[in-house]
Amino acid sequence: MAKQIWKPGTVLYPVPAVMVSCGDMENSNIITIAWTGIINSDPAMTYISVRKERYSHDIIKERGEFVINVTTESLAYATDRCGVKSGRDIDKFREMKLTKEKAAHLDCPIISESPLSIECKVREIIPLGVHDMFLADIVGVMADDKYMDKNGRFDFGASRPICYSHGEYYGLGRYIGKFGYSVRKKGRKR
Repeated sequence: MAKQIWKPGTVLYPVPAVMVSCGDMENSNIITIAWTGIINSDPAMTYISVRKERYSHDIIKERGEFVINVTTESLAYATDRCGVKSGRDIDKFREMKLTKEKAAHLDCPIISESPLSIECKVREIIPLGVHDMFLADIVGVMADDKYMDKNGRFDFGASRPICYSHGEYYGLGRYIGKFGYSVRKKGRKR
């Protein structure tokens, strides 16, 4: 097997495509982010990396909070549009016909149409170059009732989430297995 040698770059794909809401209920914005993920489980922590020139950057820096809203196949157009248009020029909630809903623990809104909204308080801002990383504590999660299964667990697959890979959006594929399935006793089902 032959492999090409490339220069260092952002090639770890796919990544989540999320819409981050920020600001307050009257003056808010949405930015599409692909540089995000979980960085710690206890305490629950996440991050987003935002280019310094983005309109949302200073809003998040000043207010110290944001919401990561998981996106879905039905939100793909809005996700892309919120990533290519600036909140300096348009009201993205209004243009995309997205509903602002009060977050449980923050002053900024969640996107009601998102199946999962992760409320975040900025812990630290780390300058990285063209991006600043906002390290944040997860202070609450709001999950849409329609995606809860009979056992009270969030059915992520039913929400039809999307991811981002090299400039393209993809729906996530079929179920393969649950964590630990490689060591599970034969005959046990999902």
